[in-house]
Amino acid sequence: MIDERAIIDPSAKLASDVSVGPFSIIGPEVEIEAGTTIGPHVVIKGPTRIGKNNTIYQFSSIGEAPQDKKFAGEATRLEIGDNNTIREYVSINRGTGDGGGLTRIGNDNWIMAYVHIAHDCQVGNHTIFANNATLAGHVDVHDHAILGGFAAVHQFCRVGEHSFTAMATAINKDIPPFVMASGNLAKPHGLNMEGLKRRGFSDANIKNMRKAYKLLYKSGLPLEAALKQMNALASETPEVGIMVAFIEKSTRSIIR
Repeated sequence: MIDERAIIDPSAKLASDVSVGPFSIIGPEVEIEAGTTIGPHVVIKGPTRIGKNNTIYQFSSIGEAPQDKKFAGEATRLEIGDNNTIREYVSINRGTGDGGGLTRIGNDNWIMAYVHIAHDCQVGNHTIFANNATLAGHVDVHDHAILGGFAAVHQFCRVGEHSFTAMATAINKDIPPFVMASGNLAKPHGLNMEGLKRRGFSDANIKNMRKAYKLLYKSGLPLEAALKQMNALASETPEVGIMVAFIEKSTRSIIR
């Protein structure tokens, strides 16, 4: 399962069925669990832990030192969960000491070619990153979010669950859950209706989510007043409560 032309540090821990292609390099302090396939010409540096049943394609750089001038070689790490697809030329950096020391990728993510995920990012589950999407440092991407090709997310921004961004969207503020965004700079463009329907959200809940969206973006109300009225809807539609909680935790404000 391991090509004789691969270079694997003796201290690396690979499950017995891990496959490693030719000319790949796996360094010390790397752990790779069962069912994972590493293609040719992949470089993985530690400390990095990669879970089960991942597929990492050729020329990817996984666990390299962060691109941060403050980084001074302190012990930081990368954690990747299970069932992720990481396509060609993807780069995922370890964390920084100032940023918590950890970059984390969850489970069941689809990460297309040339994506960059910088230091201290936290990526949830079931996300899709189209080609060349880029995360700066300290970005949080929540479950089921979709980033279009060439989308770029500014550092410390958050991308809410079930949100959707169009191609080449430049994101400098938080995108609330369930919202579609596009443009440079990103502006809201309604709810991610297609995604909500595909994932089985009820018509009644979607109706109240649309009301919440209108309060937030169409009513002309100040943000605090809009959130107060959204809270009333949250009692019968939990998804609206998720929107409210996300917005209340925002430090960079939200796209508006």
